[in-house]
Order: sequence, then structure tokens, then C-alpha cells
Amino acid sequence: MRKGNGKTDGNLRLENQDLKSEDLDHELPAAEGGEEAAPAAVAAKPVEVIAPSETEKLKAERDALLDRLARLQAEFDNARKRAVRDQQEFREFAAADVIKNILPTLDNFERALKAASADSTDFRNGIELIYRQFQDALQKIGVQPILAMGQPFDPRVHEAVEMVDTNDVPDHHVFDELQRGYKYKDRLLRPAMVRVARNTRG
Repeated sequence: MRKGNGKTDGNLRLENQDLKSEDLDHELPAAEGGEEAAPAAVAAKPVEVIAPSETEKLKAERDALLDRLARLQAEFDNARKRAVRDQQEFREFAAADVIKNILPTLDNFERALKAASADSTDFRNGIELIYRQFQDALQKIGVQPILAMGQPFDPRVHEAVEMVDTNDVPDHHVFDELQRGYKYKDRLLRPAMVRVARNTRG
């Protein structure tokens, strides 16, 4: 037993323990919700933002590349179809230009047939043969004559150059064909030049 302030060693140890407990009790409020807790909360925020993993990045890049590939394939397919269509149209227009150059010769055949005398039988037969062969050749490549004589006047395929007062054909029907018109497939090469009837009956 020690003399001094009258406290034993056991009492001193108890007091020290009480002091430590009190110190801890004073520090707890600040740690639980005081101002000193803020730095701990701030420090925890960056942990909540999780950067995408390497796998997610690769998946995103793969999806972007697949989407780009699909777009390129669609564009290539459209370009191929457009090229085929352009080639077809080019061939048709080229053929149409050739046919236009041939048509005047066909006109001359028709004029020769109309002007030939009755005595020149052989000449006429030869011209008729050439004319039929020429017509057959045009039909094989898609050229068709436009019907005109006696037909109702159609401004889409007929070109009226004169109105004729007559009752021989119905009103606004083709009275005479001056130059035959032709179509190449569904495309109009040239309209038929015609005279149109205008009835005089009151």
C-alpha cells in the first residue's frame, strides 16, 4: 500500500479508465453526425462513380462497328441497284437515239410506196418487202407504231397540225395521218402528226 493522496493503485486504474471513457464519449457525437464527418462522406463519393470495365468498352466498340458495317452494306446494295438501273436506262436511251435516226428512212419508204405507179409492179413489190422487213426489225427491238387513223385524238401520242371540217369521221377523231408516230417500249419516240376532224353538223 502506497501513501500519498490516499488513493490506492486500484483506484488510480479505475480513474484512468473513467477518463478514457469520457474522452471517447466526447468524441463520438462529432464522428456520428458533426462537422468532422463531412470529409469522410466527401471521400466516399468518387467510389460511387464506377468507370465502365474493359469488357463493356469492347462491347460498345463491337456494337458501333456492327452498326457501321450494316450501314455500309445497305449503302453498297443501294449503289449496286442504282448502277444497274442507270446502265439499263443508258442502253434504252442509246437505242432510242439509233431508232430516231432510222425513222426518216422509214418515212421515205412510205412516201415511195405512195408515189409508185401501177406499172412498176416489181419495184413496188420490192419496196413493200423491204418495208415489212424493216418493220419486223423494229418490232423485235421493241418499237411499235402508234395507231392514229380513225382513233380518238390523244394529245399524249398525237400531234394535231390541222382541224378539218368534215362529217366523214366522228368529231375530234383523227381524219388523216401525215407522219406516223412510234413508241419504244413504253417511251414515246415521237408523236403521230395528224389532222383532226371537226364535225359541222349543228
